[in-house]
Amino acid sequence: MKGMRASWTSILERLDDAAELIGVDPAIHQKLRMPNRVLEVAVPIRMDDGSVEVSTGWRVQHDTSRGPGKGGLRFHPNLDVDEVKALAASMTFKTAIADLPFGGAKGGVRCDPTRLSIGELERLTRRYTFEISPLLGPDRDIPAPDVNTDGRVMAWLMDTLSMTSDRFMPGAVTGKPLSIGGTRMHAGATASGVVVCVRRVFEMLDIDLTGKRAVIEGFGKVGAPLAFLLSSAGMRIIAVSDIGGGVVNEGGLDVPALAEHVSTAGTVAGFPGGDVIAADGIYALPCELVVPAALGGRLTQEVAEKLVARIVVEAANGPTTRDAEPVLEERGIIAVPDILANAGGVTASYFEWAQSRQGYAWDEETVAERLRSRMDKAFTAVWAKAEQLDVSLRRAAFGLGLERVAEAIEARGLFP
Repeated sequence: MKGMRASWTSILERLDDAAELIGVDPAIHQKLRMPNRVLEVAVPIRMDDGSVEVSTGWRVQHDTSRGPGKGGLRFHPNLDVDEVKALAASMTFKTAIADLPFGGAKGGVRCDPTRLSIGELERLTRRYTFEISPLLGPDRDIPAPDVNTDGRVMAWLMDTLSMTSDRFMPGAVTGKPLSIGGTRMHAGATASGVVVCVRRVFEMLDIDLTGKRAVIEGFGKVGAPLAFLLSSAGMRIIAVSDIGGGVVNEGGLDVPALAEHVSTAGTVAGFPGGDVIAADGIYALPCELVVPAALGGRLTQEVAEKLVARIVVEAANGPTTRDAEPVLEERGIIAVPDILANAGGVTASYFEWAQSRQGYAWDEETVAERLRSRMDKAFTAVWAKAEQLDVSLRRAAFGLGLERVAEAIEARGLFP
């Protein structure tokens, strides 16, 4: 598990590198090496059998110079404060790269949601929300779904805040169901943003997308819609893997048939429209594009040495390990980093927040066009920064994010 988790140490290394790269004011650099706020809370809940269990929860606001905190909420048995701090800092940079008026935050509860009944999960969510409520609000900190949380959890969170403050607060949370102020296209927004990055990187390298081969690791919330979108764009999805195994077809997998198989089997393994391949074997296949869209830490040094693809677009959070990065650079493999590639999700959250504040829902075309435009601008800015500094897209993205956060800190000055 360790290699797959965000770590505060590695985020600080990225920050230090970016600070040196763009020559940021040492005082600003120092400030960003500590989160603004770390709240740790006890989350006691009554279980269905009448007993009481106490979990630990956190909400971390890393930096709010550019706007209210924004970041997901995860329920996981291995969660710790180090990981929450790292993810919050990551959001500071991600929102800045996407040029959103937000800062970085993250939260979660150390628990195993698979052990909880629906009633227990609801009580856990509501108690946790109540405990961290002093930090939350549409102008303070806006949670969203993340690992093991979804629209239903967000609805409970929003309802708890609304009940305790005696006013309807749809702008205090994103990723909500449509019936209470959610936005159209929130579910597939991360995949849509990844596709914008795929199109742009192929364009910049002067490679025609049509007929090119793509390999996707993961066929869940991001991987599945991504497979549809890439095949619609004319690419051949030759292999897909998930926790159950992998499937390969050189002629291109039938994505709708694969999705149907997964809905009944729960895994891509055993799909009759392709041959069996080991889950990690997909990385060595001859193709033009590899998209890690599953867990973090999967693209290791060993995997980077075997890669045949020229382009990697990171849909998952932290899929590439630190020791794999120099290997990709040496081999001339272009990696579009997660902090840019998967920013479609937080961009859609921004749209939802804006609609909640306005009390006016946008139509699907408006959401789609504005998402495409935002992701396009973010990609262009990162690519230009990489060329200007003559560094990888990853280092350029962190440099650009830091530059924008530093501008805001400088403009606001130091209180008192």
